[in-house]
Amino acid sequence: MSDAAQPTAAEVRAAAEAVKAALDRHLAAVERRTGDDDPAVYEAFNALAAAAEAYDEALYDRYDEVTPFEIPGADDSLPPYAGPEEPHALSVLIRRDYAVVEPQRLIAQARRVTDLERDEEAGTTHAALGVLFGEYEPDEIASRHKEFGLEEGDSTLWVEVAEDLPEPGEWLHAPFDHADPERIVCRFDISAVFDDEDEPDEEPLERVPRA
Repeated sequence: MSDAAQPTAAEVRAAAEAVKAALDRHLAAVERRTGDDDPAVYEAFNALAAAAEAYDEALYDRYDEVTPFEIPGADDSLPPYAGPEEPHALSVLIRRDYAVVEPQRLIAQARRVTDLERDEEAGTTHAALGVLFGEYEPDEIASRHKEFGLEEGDSTLWVEVAEDLPEPGEWLHAPFDHADPERIVCRFDISAVFDDEDEPDEEPLERVPRA
């Protein structure tokens, strides 16, 4: 990197101050948390991780020095961004996995919203899933999954940008087949595989948006 492209000492100092402020916001969010899935804690976590990564990069560029911070998955989860600088459209790609651990609870909850007893085939796990996902928004099912006899697995959310919206119906036959990793501006992953990396009582990790 040329000297002209290096951050100034003041910019490195500002990045360090941003980390300190993000630490305070994260601690405040944790102290005020309202439950295991408090979105304010997740947002503060992501902001802290992004600030730490920015400081780490600035410190290295300016002083050829590193920090002990490590953002798992930030270096290899996505290739370098090659999308438009001024995107005019975006796609949000979400995957959430669940295990059906209590089928009878799932069926009972479905029967609360429709009269499944009248249809012999409707009292199945397959039918109950169709009823519940047709009745409730995915975010509500995610927040109430235990009520529906489900257990959370891994989940991920990708935000992909484009110059323009696709034509109506263009991707409906294969909605996830054409995601371009080089156009992903941020992604957030949650998985039990990260639990061993965390300290006790730490939030499940969400991967950091690209800078």
